[in-house]
Amino acid sequence: MKTTLKLTILLFVAVLGISCNTKSQSQIDSISVITPTEFKEKSVNNTIIDVRTPQEFSEGHIEGAVNINYFDKTFLDQIAKYEKNEPLFIYCKSGNRSSQASKKMADLGFKQIYDLEGGILNWVKNNNEVKK
Repeated sequence: MKTTLKLTILLFVAVLGISCNTKSQSQIDSISVITPTEFKEKSVNNTIIDVRTPQEFSEGHIEGAVNINYFDKTFLDQIAKYEKNEPLFIYCKSGNRSSQASKKMADLGFKQIYDLEGGILNWVKNNNEVKK
């Protein structure tokens, strides 16, 4: 009896752990984390979204970027206005928020999401300009 209970609990924990750590196939297919060089080259004539706060955005952003605050209650509504089949280039300060935002965007059905590796900190570190 004790062995059966232990095995049941172990199986439950294993299944729970696997389900918490898997990405949906749409996220895997839709999201590409790219270097600042790739981001700069590929984002020309495409939509760039800065998911930082308006305060952070005003301190310096990539030229042409649109600010949609990840913490805003209407974030998903604002993102949903974009064409799901067009590429979107997204970044934040260090890559954390944009990673979370990218997953939500993929779940909404966006097909081509390009996330700037290391965020704007990495952008600047690689000698790229920001606009104030």
